[in-house]
Formats: sequence, C-alpha cells, structure tokens
Amino acid sequence: MITLYTWNTPNGRKISVALEEMGLPYTVKVVDITKGEQFDPEFLKFSPNNRIPAIIDDEGPDGQPITVFESGAILLYLAEKTGKFLPADLRGRVQVWEWLMWQMGGFGPMPGQVHHFLTRPEGPARDYGLERYRTETRRLYGVLERRLAGRDFVATEGEPSIADFAILGWAWRHERHLGSLDEFPAVAAWYARMMARPAVAKGFSVHLG
Repeated sequence: MITLYTWNTPNGRKISVALEEMGLPYTVKVVDITKGEQFDPEFLKFSPNNRIPAIIDDEGPDGQPITVFESGAILLYLAEKTGKFLPADLRGRVQVWEWLMWQMGGFGPMPGQVHHFLTRPEGPARDYGLERYRTETRRLYGVLERRLAGRDFVATEGEPSIADFAILGWAWRHERHLGSLDEFPAVAAWYARMMARPAVAKGFSVHLG
C-alpha cells in the first residue's frame, strides 16, 4: 500500500492521476498547507523540503518500505516500480525525461508565480509580477503547442507517459493563470483527450483536501 501525503494542488494531482492510471492501491493523507502542516516534524522526516506531495511505499525495493519526495521523483519511481508510462528503450525514455524536466523547471514554477501574484494587493509590484510571469507562462504554452502539433501525447506514441501526467497537473489550472486555451488548439485537444480518460478523471476527483 502506498500512502500519498498531499494537498489539492497541481503537484498533488500529478500523483493521484498517476496512481489511478497505474492501478496502484493507495491511501491519501491530507497535509493542509494552509495550516502549515507541511512543517510537522513527522512529515519533515521524509519530505525535508517541507513540500507536498510525498509518498511512503510499504512495498518498495526488495519488499522494504521507501519514502519519496518531489513530484517528479515520485513519478519516475512509480513508473519504474510498475513498468508503465515510461518507455523501455533509452531513446524513448530520454524524451520522457526531457519533458518531465521541462515541466518541473518551467511549466509549474512560472504559472505558480502567476498564482502568487494574483493574490497580491493592487500596485506596481503585482503588475510587474503578473506581466513577467504571464509572459513566460504564455511562452511555455507556445512550446507545448508546437510539440503537440500532430501528436496525441507529449513524449510518446500510442499512450501517455508520466510527462503527460506532470504537465496535466498544471494545465488543469489554465483558467487561473492563462484563461482560455483557444489560442493553443493542439494543447486544448490534448487536454480534452487526457481529461476524458477514466483513470485521469478519478485522479482529479479523489479528495486531496
């Protein structure tokens, strides 16, 4: 059994979607970040960066428990554990790694900054932050649009990969940091395709706080 320590955020949803798609049994332990529960000493023992999500897998390597923090690392671990949503050949794996790192390094931090500045008081600092990070977020959507032109999935053919799950977690919040996807029809088609998958829908509906 896997215990998922999480909250209802894009990074948290990446993992609930992946767990549902992989058919892994799990339970959710809600970590209410609005109350600072991510700083609880017990949580910090296995998530030292005081961020959600994190997991404890009771049946880790060699049948021994393992803890994993950081959403990208969790996705890679789950893919390795199950042999799903990560190609077996190195060339195919590299493409998944590339797009997973693209999400972790940009398509997450940048829209996340938009979310932050939307909560700031009106004024020059808010205006500057929104202009800077909305511009970069829009650029990243453009990168994704070009990648998805003529493709069903971001890094693989025939079925999604963990890169799709990672990117989807943040695209799920597009109305907040971008507005409409009308400017990016290939992204919109991919988003609809992913959200229509039953396991994805379940991953987004499970209670995370």
